[in-house]
Order: sequence, then structure tokens, then C-alpha cells
Amino acid sequence: MVELDFAKSVEGLLPAIVQDAESGEILMLAYINKESWHKTLETGKAHFWSRSRNKLWLKGESSGNVQLVRDVFVDCDQDTVVFKVEQLGGAACHKGYRSCFFRRVTGDELEVLGKPVFDPAKVYG
Repeated sequence: MVELDFAKSVEGLLPAIVQDAESGEILMLAYINKESWHKTLETGKAHFWSRSRNKLWLKGESSGNVQLVRDVFVDCDQDTVVFKVEQLGGAACHKGYRSCFFRRVTGDELEVLGKPVFDPAKVYG
């Protein structure tokens, strides 16, 4: 199994950039630890470490918006990864948008791009 350089990590976590495998759209940034890295490689589904819940997190476990990993890229220092995924359910963002990067800086404002794919209140309660 490919090992990453977790010795360079902050609190055992390395960044994972998630990108749509077909369109190239950046969907999100999350963090992985050794456990989530191994689980992702074993299952083919994106797993991360939730910093807010302090636990292993299968992306989509609550919403159904699972990410099927189609390709994995590792940077030159082996301390950052890119998961190219097939995004099931149409949304990667817990706020209901396709991408977590749904706001663009316009002058001194944040401009919202697009519409939510789902209502987070209905999905997460």
C-alpha cells in the first residue's frame, strides 16, 4: 500500500483536494489521517478525518452524496493528495452546493454562484 509522509503533517492530518474526475471542477478540501487514507484505498470511497467531530468520516454517510474515487494523485513531497471522484448525489458541500467553492470574491464582497442542490436542513435535520 502506498504510504504518505504523515511525519510532515499537522496533528496527523494531510490535505486532500477533491476534484470531479470528469469536469475537473474542484469540489472540496478535506483532511486525511492514516486511517482515512487506508480506508479510501481499501474501499474506493472517499474517507476523511472530521476535525469538527474528531472521527473518521465517510463522505456522504449522512447525505448519501458519496464520492467514488476514480484516481488518486500524490504530490512530490508525499504530503498532499488529490482525489478525482465521481460525485454521487450531485453535491459535495454540506451547505447543499455542488462544490464547497460556491462563492467568488468580487471587490470586497462574496458573490454566490449557482443554486443549492439540496436543502441541508432537510438532509441533516
